[in-house]
Amino acid sequence: MTVLIERDEPVAVVRLNRPEQLNALSNQLMGELVGALENLDGDEAIRCIVLTGDEKAFSAGADIGELSDATHLELYFGGRIDKWDAIRKIRTPIIAAVSGYCLGGGCELAMACDLIVASESAQFGQPETNLGVLPGAGGTQRLTRAIGKSKAMDVILTGRFLSADEAEQAGLVARVVAKGSWLEEAKRIAREIGAKSPVGIRLAKESVNRAFETTLEAGLDSERKAFHLALSSEDAQEGLKAFTEKREPNYKGR
Repeated sequence: MTVLIERDEPVAVVRLNRPEQLNALSNQLMGELVGALENLDGDEAIRCIVLTGDEKAFSAGADIGELSDATHLELYFGGRIDKWDAIRKIRTPIIAAVSGYCLGGGCELAMACDLIVASESAQFGQPETNLGVLPGAGGTQRLTRAIGKSKAMDVILTGRFLSADEAEQAGLVARVVAKGSWLEEAKRIAREIGAKSPVGIRLAKESVNRAFETTLEAGLDSERKAFHLALSSEDAQEGLKAFTEKREPNYKGR
């Protein structure tokens, strides 16, 4: 298995499991990963997902041997890049817990998640230009939106790495924690998210993504509709009632 799953409801931890290859993203791994995430997305008991690798690498990028052996038609019709788009469509919040190398397709994978928690040892980059190509799974688009044009040009054109601190300062990383603590901190945040209404959380995620991807007018329209949809839910009524009664809410996800 190239992907391992640990359940601790309402949180699931999905671990990339090719440590000897620095979790290089083979077709098998990406297929198993998308399948695992889609299954968890349909599981009402799971309200937040943590995606991680190991201490040495979240993922050092694509499986170069596999990539270089494939024909252009195999890559196109095989839907390799579609796997990153499938991850973006997962409605359950996903936290990328990053330690060590997070490069190329691995960085694109982390950016397809909803937020990144990084060990102080983490290094981020899109070094595809070192191989005569360029990021092809969203790197030129998501990195530019996350850290701005000038910084993205610097990282992509030179192939240099961003330290965890620089990535946080640039807006790519949400939180940087001490080496060895990245996974526990990500799980702590996941439990915090998982304690809230799945209805409100999923609609909030959808609205933030809309702000990232569209105009202000369209985003505000989407937010307004999401707000009224959330307000009509049983969870919203429970949350409001619990607040007035000074007790913890019991969310059911409906």
